[in-house]
Amino acid sequence: MTQTTPTPAAFTQRVFSGIKPSGGLTLGNYLGAIKRFVGMQGQMETIYCVVDLHAITVWQDPGELSHATREVAAGYIAAGLDPTQSILFNQSRVSGHAELAWIFNCVARVGWMNRMTQFKDKAGSNAEKVSLGLYAYPSLMAADILLYHATHVPVGEDQKQHVELTRDIAAKFNHDFKIDFFPETEAVIDGPATRVMNLRDGTKKMSKSGDSDMERINMRDDADTIAKKFRKAKTDPEPLPDTLDGLKDRAEARNLIDIYAALSDATPEAVISEYAGAGWGRFKPALADLAVAKLAPISEEMTRLMDDPAEIDRILADGADRARAIAAPILARTYEIVGLLR
Repeated sequence: MTQTTPTPAAFTQRVFSGIKPSGGLTLGNYLGAIKRFVGMQGQMETIYCVVDLHAITVWQDPGELSHATREVAAGYIAAGLDPTQSILFNQSRVSGHAELAWIFNCVARVGWMNRMTQFKDKAGSNAEKVSLGLYAYPSLMAADILLYHATHVPVGEDQKQHVELTRDIAAKFNHDFKIDFFPETEAVIDGPATRVMNLRDGTKKMSKSGDSDMERINMRDDADTIAKKFRKAKTDPEPLPDTLDGLKDRAEARNLIDIYAALSDATPEAVISEYAGAGWGRFKPALADLAVAKLAPISEEMTRLMDDPAEIDRILADGADRARAIAAPILARTYEIVGLLR
């Protein structure tokens, strides 16, 4: 007998996304993720996670991991995420993530994992010596999303492949068990700076682990440091062009335009129109002033929040209870569909 559940059209419109607590938060995390998370509040049900289980795919100092988890949560809240309006928690508090990941390990195919470009990038030539977790973490990422029947996932362009894998796993599970149970999640990729690049090399993504602190804007940087980094950001000798087409092959210039657009809630086209013909002596100070106005209050609020770790832990525990209430019936039904007794 074919089992029946609601069709995909009946799924609650629900957002899920998360950030890994490894190192500090950067401007890339803010513009590529957190700012977009905040903007989706009120549009549909929103669930946001600190994905600490993903962090341990490589070795982490336990004390530093706990601190980093709280810091990501503080970054969410300081940037405007309301824990009463959205669900905010850390992944390891909800055991269903790991449970569903194992089931998905048995659904996903090895060939699918072998095609994941991020594993190849992170493992490099040392692939046989990295953890099994680093290899299999896309399956855990699919579980993170589908444990809540999330229909939308805001991600950067570099994470699109993982959402596509999530769709593949959902489709194979539904096909294998002849049931429309897991939704086909949509990646939400929009905005001018979904992938913020390095301030010293516009061809590389801004990273928490770059060689120089001048490559990135840290979310805990103070106003003076933010301004200094933008004023010293690498550019080229040419003034800004009249159109975006004029930024082709000018990676550093395009990166700064995209950052300005994202911070000002404008389009890159509008920024180019305003600053056409301007030299960097005019544009970079304007960008620095804008960044300080937008980011310095977040940095100050993060510092205040981090001075009260017990309050952050209370918020994360409350969010985990609310997340578990959504996940528990979905996980229980998954076990039933598969035929596992609990």
